[in-house]
Amino acid sequence: MIELLIAGITLGLYAGFSPGPLLVLVISQTLKHGYKEGLKVAFAPIITDIPIVLITVLFLSLISSYTSILGFISIIGGLYLLYMAYESFKTRGLTENVEVEEPKSFRKGATVNFLNPSPYLFWITIGGPIIINAYAESVLSPILFLIGFYALLVGSKIAISYATSKSRNFITGKTYINIMRVLGVILVIFALYFFNQGIQLLLK
Repeated sequence: MIELLIAGITLGLYAGFSPGPLLVLVISQTLKHGYKEGLKVAFAPIITDIPIVLITVLFLSLISSYTSILGFISIIGGLYLLYMAYESFKTRGLTENVEVEEPKSFRKGATVNFLNPSPYLFWITIGGPIIINAYAESVLSPILFLIGFYALLVGSKIAISYATSKSRNFITGKTYINIMRVLGVILVIFALYFFNQGIQLLLK
């Protein structure tokens, strides 16, 4: 059970720190309008991800008896994790040269996250299978995973917004880059786990 919490924390950290439209919006709103506006963007995924998570888990539960399909999904999830690791390793920092017209931060954050294909791909190939497997262990297990994931996803974006409001050097400095390197190593380990799980399901 503790492994699921650790998985949620690690994946949440990656989702929070990885470069993407939502993180750029967090930084841009912070630079343009202050820390509080960046904070509003950081909380957007909690709302927009709810329908994505529910639909994904429902779909995976309906095909749970088809182990070969789940096996392929796990292998695709492993490949996606390797891609995430690659993106972590090649990170060189973030640009601070961004422009935003006006606040409306939460609405903008929700729109950006809902239209971003990454959350859909993540929950279909990685998050969804973890929740399905965790639920088979106990009802508490997927809850721990989700708590760890969203606490760190939102928390890391809040931290970036705060750090950016205090010093713009954070988003271009070594601290951010080193965090991404460490996350890349952990993601490779998770990818190997997904490959192993996918092979076992295909051999059933």
